[in-house]
Amino acid sequence: MNRKIRSASRRFDRSVLSCALAGCMLLSAPVFAQSTAGAIRGQVMADSAPATDARVTATNLATGLTRSVQTTASGNYNLAGLPPGTYRIDVTAAGQTNSQNVTLAVGQTATLNLGVGGVAEAAPTGEATDLDAVVVTAQALVETKTSEIATYVSPKQIQALPQASRNFLAFADIVPGVTFNTGGDGSTSLRSGPQLSNGINVFIDGVGQKDYVLKGGITGQDSSRGNPFPQLGISEYKVITSNYKAEYDQLSSAGITAVTKSGTNEFSGEFFWDHTASDWREATPVEDREGEKVRSKEEQYGASFGGPIIQDAMHFFVTYEAKEYNSPRTITPGGNLTIEDLPPQFQPIASAPAAVPFKEDLYFGKIDWTVAEGHLLELTVKRREEDEVTNVGNGPNTPERATLKAGEETRIDLRYQFSSMDWLNDAHLTFEDSFFSPRAASLANGYRLYSPRQGQEDIQNPDMEEILNLGGGGDFQDKGQKGVSFQNDLTFFGWEGHTLKAGVKYKKIDLSAFEQSPYTPQFRYDMLQDLSQPYFVEFSAPGNGFPTTVESDATQFGIYIQDDWEVNDRLTLNLGVRWDYEENPSFEEHVTPDTLVTRLRDYAAARPGMDYDIENYISSGSNRDADKDNIAPRLGFSYDLTGDQRHVLFGGAGRSYNRNQFDYLSYEQYRLAFQRYSFYFDTPGHDCNDPDRPQSPCLAWDPAYLQPGALESLIVPGSNFGAEVFLMNNDLKTPYSDQFSLGIRNTIPMFGYDWNSSVTLVHILSHDGILFTVGNRRADGGFYPPGVQFGNAPDADLPGYNRFFLGNNAVETRLNSLLWSLDKPYTAESGWGTSLAYTFSDAKENRESSDQFTFDYPNLDEVAFIRSNGIPKHKIVATGIADYWGVTFSSKLTWSSPVGNTGLNCFEGVDPGACNVVGRFETYYFDEQDFFQLDLAAQKEWDTGGGILFRVRGDILNVTNEINYTDFGDFIGTASTVDANFGQRTGLGITGPTRTFKVTMGFSW
Repeated sequence: MNRKIRSASRRFDRSVLSCALAGCMLLSAPVFAQSTAGAIRGQVMADSAPATDARVTATNLATGLTRSVQTTASGNYNLAGLPPGTYRIDVTAAGQTNSQNVTLAVGQTATLNLGVGGVAEAAPTGEATDLDAVVVTAQALVETKTSEIATYVSPKQIQALPQASRNFLAFADIVPGVTFNTGGDGSTSLRSGPQLSNGINVFIDGVGQKDYVLKGGITGQDSSRGNPFPQLGISEYKVITSNYKAEYDQLSSAGITAVTKSGTNEFSGEFFWDHTASDWREATPVEDREGEKVRSKEEQYGASFGGPIIQDAMHFFVTYEAKEYNSPRTITPGGNLTIEDLPPQFQPIASAPAAVPFKEDLYFGKIDWTVAEGHLLELTVKRREEDEVTNVGNGPNTPERATLKAGEETRIDLRYQFSSMDWLNDAHLTFEDSFFSPRAASLANGYRLYSPRQGQEDIQNPDMEEILNLGGGGDFQDKGQKGVSFQNDLTFFGWEGHTLKAGVKYKKIDLSAFEQSPYTPQFRYDMLQDLSQPYFVEFSAPGNGFPTTVESDATQFGIYIQDDWEVNDRLTLNLGVRWDYEENPSFEEHVTPDTLVTRLRDYAAARPGMDYDIENYISSGSNRDADKDNIAPRLGFSYDLTGDQRHVLFGGAGRSYNRNQFDYLSYEQYRLAFQRYSFYFDTPGHDCNDPDRPQSPCLAWDPAYLQPGALESLIVPGSNFGAEVFLMNNDLKTPYSDQFSLGIRNTIPMFGYDWNSSVTLVHILSHDGILFTVGNRRADGGFYPPGVQFGNAPDADLPGYNRFFLGNNAVETRLNSLLWSLDKPYTAESGWGTSLAYTFSDAKENRESSDQFTFDYPNLDEVAFIRSNGIPKHKIVATGIADYWGVTFSSKLTWSSPVGNTGLNCFEGVDPGACNVVGRFETYYFDEQDFFQLDLAAQKEWDTGGGILFRVRGDILNVTNEINYTDFGDFIGTASTVDANFGQRTGLGITGPTRTFKVTMGFSW
């Protein structure tokens, strides 16, 4: 099925590819893309005067790549477009020379003043410089004059810090304002503030990895335990939490810019294998209760190799990494019930320990070729394949409910780069192909156990809540993106005091979304009634002749210009603006079916008091336009208070546009292709003829309905049989955020070393996230019945269909945050380094539980903001690395205060069970729900002779075996009575590992 769906993808227009190739060949281009390239700039002095005729050359000591510039009339120079690494900086002026070695980080712009003729070099803070070009000892340059809120993750931190998984993004949480989440199912995601993961973007070698279809932010990170890139292939990266420059696109929260490793003039390689298993970890709470452990293991292994093809001119680098997991899972009943509360026949199923497997293969290869001075070609290829079993435990799903997930991704990038004295240009031609294909492990009917909501056990037709899920899960999807893009970044630094950058990006991308949900019928059973007779069923079947796969040949275009203006030796202004545009034909050219249009207009005409115009959601195929208003100014400043870069005030304001997820835009099409139908059955406790709680459509139960295909016979065209309809607003906008910041960076001498600190106040407002609300209205056109202002959504009564939903730009978040960091970078000379990051977050949102749906409000116009779900007010992350006795020791401590939980306050409700009069969502915190984890690692390396180094490493994760529980009673109570389970632990689900020992062995040469 998967291959058949994917083969239906549209072919790319060859003219587009031809144009992109031609553009790549015609445009001259220098070294790395602006988002990963670094720059060294400053002033050259000769005999106490500006050196107007000096030549400054940077030579990469690993690859031989060189860049040269001439100083200006004031002695200033700007070496731009430098890939991160260690450089020898040679300066020649008035017949005199000087050299020194420096280390430049990814995307860093550092100030380095140079001198010849006895003039002392006025370098920024760092270790003393060894001027011997053979002994590679280099000071680490520090970037201070930038308005970006950015922190660097160094190669040493990636190599040394404790880590449960080799996901390079896991180190991003050492940066204030960023959270790397590991879900109860082992899936990982990156988040900044109250915005969801789809607000981030990751740039690898200058190319964005954005996911346009799913919500993970970048491809492959939607509900996956996998890694987005082999960690052996990542050199280092920078995390920018806000106020990025105009070159960054398709994001509204944090951005990460990473650079990959390259081959050097020396052949080198590395192999590693790490392992942990059930005998090497403490039991989970469920395993403690059951008296036995699930057999589990986690293995990761890989290798890399690189070296010269042509000395100083052409190099290669290849790497492979794999992950093989078998992880324990905990099944937790819903409704604040324990396993002992379940019917006896289900208790063994729910209490039995469960495990789920995962397998991933990652490949990366790179060739770089310096064709001539100033000309560089680079080709990179990445391949990712993964398979896993998921959707088991960490909630009410039993093992037979499992989902099989398959993910594939290929990315290819060809770069041509050219540099001259004053110009720097970088051109990329890229190809990407990424798909995500989950499907149910079992095709059996779903058996879903429900129970009356607390306090409603004696009510006829009560509100029901999910308790336990058995049988087939019904998931069946195939979604992804495939296309080509061309981007070009041009930098001009020949204008004294200015660094001008401009860029353009053009992308043709096929987006596709297939989903049939549920794929198999899902029957609900009342736990307090006959467990062999369901009271409700939901299923799907093809309808209306719509294509089963929604496809769109989307076009994206972006352009920007920015100026880093050094007004004087203290004040720097960062001024920029970008504009982005996207055409999405499947959304813009969609035509609402005639039958549905007639029903919608008749429905609205019968309800003249409706609070919206149905015409805003009926698409003719010509009344939707692409959003042309995505103009994003980016403004920033930095001011050196003392003139020596030790105390720098900085700040900025800017706007940044994200993307509307194609999956959401496709709802109105594939939900018509596979329509959902639901029926109630007249069963004990669920009398469909109860005049106070009508259930429709309603049938007498017949066991024959359990047979495959039997339910489809119940569908009567034109009748009100339960199909859901999704309608998108014709005037849909692009989500964006407005970002404001003010802070100060300080270099503080302590304990004989310079420490870097930063304190920043951040204010971020995000707007226009998509939300789906109920479109049905009551006979008078209102959403609520008289006297009610919350909940009680209107009946699902669209003739010929059922419930319909409206998709609008409605979601907003607000963040006021204090970010504080202090670090002493690791250096080989000192043998140690440490960092401390603290984040205070006052985060709010206007929808509960970060959900994309609401059934309790007609819209969010008058909805109050509540504290964001899942965001702690306080978070501290501390790290340390130290070399002693030939062993590298490292540590990482993470603590956060309790995260926000969203629940209903129904204390004043006149109907205690339903909370349907004045119930309001509130955010609350459970004392036991703070998070604490301390990880330690130690590594010893031996020289075995012949240039081969052998190493052994041990990691202890969660040293104190802190149990970070996740299941707490979230029903506050009714009629001024606090529910007994509110705030109490109701299950044994946890996040993070129990105390686990992991061993790593490997060698390098």
